[in-house]
Amino acid sequence: MLRQLAVQRGLELEVESAGTSASHKGEPPDPRSVRVGSAAGYDFSALRSRPVMDADFAYYDLILAMDKQNLRELASRCPEPYQHKLRLMLSFHPEYPRYQEVPDPYYGGSKGFELVLRLLEESCQQLLQQLPALAEPEGQSAR
Repeated sequence: MLRQLAVQRGLELEVESAGTSASHKGEPPDPRSVRVGSAAGYDFSALRSRPVMDADFAYYDLILAMDKQNLRELASRCPEPYQHKLRLMLSFHPEYPRYQEVPDPYYGGSKGFELVLRLLEESCQQLLQQLPALAEPEGQSAR
């Protein structure tokens, strides 16, 4: 979603999706996510689950967690020099701190997936607006 929204704004970002667990490694997104995302114009067909790797902390400029539990897990693994890169995804939501964590939609109906899509889309839009202020010193690109 972030990648597609960036392209629409003429931005070239390297965006990856990774989890704190390897339990779904190589699997595509939940079909309900794909269905709701497709209806909103997003293409999730190339997405496959992968775990966060230690090298990610140094490589990426920003690492976003969906909830506080995942943020704690990332913080416990992240070397001190890179801790500043860790944030909650919804910290970019226009109604933060009202919305702090992305709710888990997997045990609910389609409305849960629609809510998650809306929260993430709004957060991604805000993130892209704030990106210039978050950018590394001139000459380095955001990943």
